[in-house]
Amino acid sequence: MMAANTNTAGTTAPSTGETTDYVTVLLGDELFGLPIDRVHDVFIATNLTDVPLAPPEIKGLLNLRGRVVTALCLRRRLGLPDRTGDGRNMAVGLEHGGEAYGLLVDQVGEVMKLSADTYEPNPVHLHNRWRAVSRGVHRLDGRLLMILDVEAVLAFGDERQAASAA
Repeated sequence: MMAANTNTAGTTAPSTGETTDYVTVLLGDELFGLPIDRVHDVFIATNLTDVPLAPPEIKGLLNLRGRVVTALCLRRRLGLPDRTGDGRNMAVGLEHGGEAYGLLVDQVGEVMKLSADTYEPNPVHLHNRWRAVSRGVHRLDGRLLMILDVEAVLAFGDERQAASAA
């Protein structure tokens, strides 16, 4: 496991000349970025306990160093099909509203320091489901890095409806 700091990130676009560090994650061939100051841990999610009647994106609960963590499947949250095969459940540890979450991803990539010069707002034709959880994209060599809005990804119920309306 590797730990990162525990600061909270703002939700504004980066300023010109400013750089931001992102932890990258993969879902299939899609590349996503999480602001590093929101990431607490990277770990393998094991021994998940089912949560009856939970939303489909909640894969279960787990014990991480004595703390109960809700395992949330990012694929399901984004409307992507479940992963096929018996891969490891890689997770990125995040906090929201005083609760601990493990965001389940296919693979955790590298930490990237990106300049505001490569940042673009969400593309106009981005699907609404993805637009609701994206803070924009960074242009990389030959691909895009979609920056996830941690607050929106982890919002449920009334909180999620309010985030979608904003």
